[in-house]
This record gives sequence, structure tokens and C-alpha cells, in this order.
Amino acid sequence: MAIQNWPNWAQPRERLLKFGAASLSDGELLAILFNQGIKGLSAMDLAEEAIRHFGGLYELLNCSLTEFSHYPGLNKRRYAQLQACLEISHRNCFAKIKNQPILENSGDTKQFLLGQLRNNPREIFACLLLNNQHRIINYRELFHGTIDQTEVHPREVIRLGLAENAAAMILVHNHPSGNCSPSSADKTLTKKLIKGLKYVSIRVIDHMIIGNEKIYSFAEHGLL
Repeated sequence: MAIQNWPNWAQPRERLLKFGAASLSDGELLAILFNQGIKGLSAMDLAEEAIRHFGGLYELLNCSLTEFSHYPGLNKRRYAQLQACLEISHRNCFAKIKNQPILENSGDTKQFLLGQLRNNPREIFACLLLNNQHRIINYRELFHGTIDQTEVHPREVIRLGLAENAAAMILVHNHPSGNCSPSSADKTLTKKLIKGLKYVSIRVIDHMIIGNEKIYSFAEHGLL
């Protein structure tokens, strides 16, 4: 049965307006975005079956366009809608932490970084740029690599820091394997970047490695 033929109290959109988005299941939220189903399946049925097929909402939202489009009822238009929602979410998270002191919102900052980089199939090196009060100026992804390595050029990191007038940086990269423990190469790179940035009076206050659900902090482990 089409969702519009359900009683008002049972329709996902009406429940969202009355009780808030957090009260809805993954399938109900996705059904609102889909808006309509396909022949033989309501938007709700399509959403729930797609989530099951991909192994979860996160996997569905982060699959490629090719994978997404191979599933019946999912197309480029719906993929674009979901990707736009993801980007709005990322920008909202960044807006929440921007211009706030890192020490006062470390939990929000870590959640933002997890949202940006966890489970990415390729290694990415990024920087959080800070002013002299350690408030966030910007987040920039500088280098994109392969499944197990990224070539980082210290000159480009220094150039970015100067261009953004940063007084400090948090270095960030992900491990696609999900294991956030630092490698010997990670430790060597960190020392090299600390040394190079010091010459232009930019302090490295942390290097964070993003795993699937965890973050390794060089500062918290006394490695800076």
C-alpha cells in the first residue's frame, strides 16, 4: 500500500513533524527522501529492502553510483539526493565546530572528522587549521592516495598554513583498513611536518588517525 494511503499518524513525514526526526527508523527517514516507491513496492518497502541489501544505512549512503544504480528502483536522481543530504550534514557539523576553541569542543571535532573520513576506501590526508586561540579556521583535504598510502608533500602543507594565516594545525588522515594505530611512516611524517611548520611559526597540536569508529591521537599518546 502506498504511504499516502496509510493513516496520518503512521506516515513517516507526519510522525517526523509531530515527534522529530530522531523518532524515525532508518527506513522511515530514507522513505521520506525517496518520496515514492516503484511498482509493487512503497517508498517504505523500497527503503527497507535497499538498506538490507547494502548491509546498513551507512553502507547504502557511502556506496558508489554504480553500486547504487544497480539496485532496482535506485537511480542517479536518488543518488544525487542522498549525496546532497550527506554534504549538508557534513557542512552542518563543520559549522558547529568552526570558530570554537578546540579544547571546548573536542568531542564534536572528533565526530566531524569521523564523519568525513571513516570507512573511506582511499587514504586521505587533511588539516584542521587554527588561529592563535586554537579556534578552527578551516578544514582542508590536501592529498588523496590509495587503499594503504598517501604521498604527503610538506611544502604543500606549509603553503596551506600560510595561505590560511594559521597559527596552529591538527593533522588528520584515515586508515582504510579501520585500524587507527600509527605506522612507523606516520610517525616519521609527523616529525617532518612538525619541523617544517615550526620554521614558519605554525604549531602542530595533534595528528589524528581515523579508523572505522575510533580515532588515534598523537597528542593523547604523548607522541608530539
